[in-house]
Amino acid sequence: MSHDSKLDHLNDLREQARQAGGPDRIEAQHQRGRLTARERLDLLLDKGSFRETDMFVTHRTRDFGLDERKYLSDSVVTGWGTIEGRLAYVFSQDFTVFGGSLGEVHSEKVVKIMEMAMKNGAPLIGINDSGGARIQEGVVSLGGYADIFLRNTLASGVIPQISAIMGPSAGGAVYSPALTDFIFMVRKSSYMFVTGPDVVRSVTHEEVDFEELGGADVHAGISGVCHYVSDTEADCLYMIRVLLSYLPQNNMEDPPFVPSGDDRLRTEEALDTIVPDDPTKPYDIRDVIRLVIDNGTFLEIHEAFAQNIVVGFARLGGHSVGIVANQPAVLAGVLDINASLKAARFVRFCDAFNIPLVTFVDVPGFLPGTSQEHGGIIRSGAKLLYAYCEATVPKITVTTRKAYGGAYCVMSSKHIRGDLNLAWPTAEIAVMGPEGAVSIIFRKELTEAEDPDRRKAELVSEYRAKFANPYVSASRGYIDDVIEPRFTRPRLINALEMLSNKRDANPAKKHGNIPL
Repeated sequence: MSHDSKLDHLNDLREQARQAGGPDRIEAQHQRGRLTARERLDLLLDKGSFRETDMFVTHRTRDFGLDERKYLSDSVVTGWGTIEGRLAYVFSQDFTVFGGSLGEVHSEKVVKIMEMAMKNGAPLIGINDSGGARIQEGVVSLGGYADIFLRNTLASGVIPQISAIMGPSAGGAVYSPALTDFIFMVRKSSYMFVTGPDVVRSVTHEEVDFEELGGADVHAGISGVCHYVSDTEADCLYMIRVLLSYLPQNNMEDPPFVPSGDDRLRTEEALDTIVPDDPTKPYDIRDVIRLVIDNGTFLEIHEAFAQNIVVGFARLGGHSVGIVANQPAVLAGVLDINASLKAARFVRFCDAFNIPLVTFVDVPGFLPGTSQEHGGIIRSGAKLLYAYCEATVPKITVTTRKAYGGAYCVMSSKHIRGDLNLAWPTAEIAVMGPEGAVSIIFRKELTEAEDPDRRKAELVSEYRAKFANPYVSASRGYIDDVIEPRFTRPRLINALEMLSNKRDANPAKKHGNIPL
């Protein structure tokens, strides 16, 4: 065979691999409103940067007639490329080949690229579109899933791991994404569930469809499994690129510095009056965040889940930061089970990847009630407390209004290694709110008063003036400074740079025992 014919053969094989399951299956994928595995990678990665591995791999199964149905690359495309010039490793499941099902060589390809990502310290992005385990390959498929789960676990906290769910993800297929740092889904197109509607119907007699059981909005707003929802696959892949712009390549690097052009010394007079005079009146903490950060650009994570707390990424003076903020506009900003879990996981991610934490505090306490107590609010609140205590990244806290009770302690207080704790003059730092404190302290006096309501109002006013302010805490050094709200942005940027060489450590141990 001549050199030319050998080159022609190579190109024929490459073209055969790119055809995946064939034109009919590709067309069927498009008819479902979904892109193919390689089309998705073309959108995710910088143009022309993708380098594919294992293009010529085929399955080894001979049972059930599979020996007569072989496709180059099998049911997953793997390799690496760049995103804004930075290295990333990828795999993209191909639904046109055996429904994207995972068999022996599929898992081997994924494991290989995961190990390359670990060795080279770069993010791993998995695009999931699979019917699950390849039944024809039996227990080998289950072993393949377990091989992937192990690598997900070993890579956790070492490299960022991101999962994009672009189609079905069922059974064992859901656990690899669940082990990664962030899950992206697409409305009306992606589904995640341990058991599908048919099994649910037969076992529990519940009538439920794919969307109601495991659609994007369900996992974004109810289960909290999904971190970001998009309307289209293109938007989903774009947002993954945006997310990566805030993250370091691995746990040994700092996040990228991105000059914003936003004045580092910019002040915002609107912040001076953003907190209402009435302590019971809500305001949107996102308004505070956007006025403070670079260009008002905030990538909120878990936006639809546990909306009484806000988490996400932003930049301050070009520095990437993770923001955690109580949301007074939802449930008065209380901490409940879901809010604690949401914030705890985010705090631990930021700490793992050297992203400083900025915490805005306006919290009246933990949500009371039997449903919370029976659901384990004690354990969930302890997770958030554990996360902040454990974190060694720079931690800056701004108390805008309420910081009551145990919630004060939990929200990155000075006592749990907060590096710089600032407060606005509107801050109320106390064991509990004035109303509750007065009811307890002056119970007897109020019972005997001629006009209990008037006397209570007087005592509440006195208590608020004496205790519900930042100066008692500041006098003990629990608050480092009380600042005019308009100066929040320059003070935060200055603090970040002051803390840029911070070194802190936890006791030597295999790992802690977080109250899961």
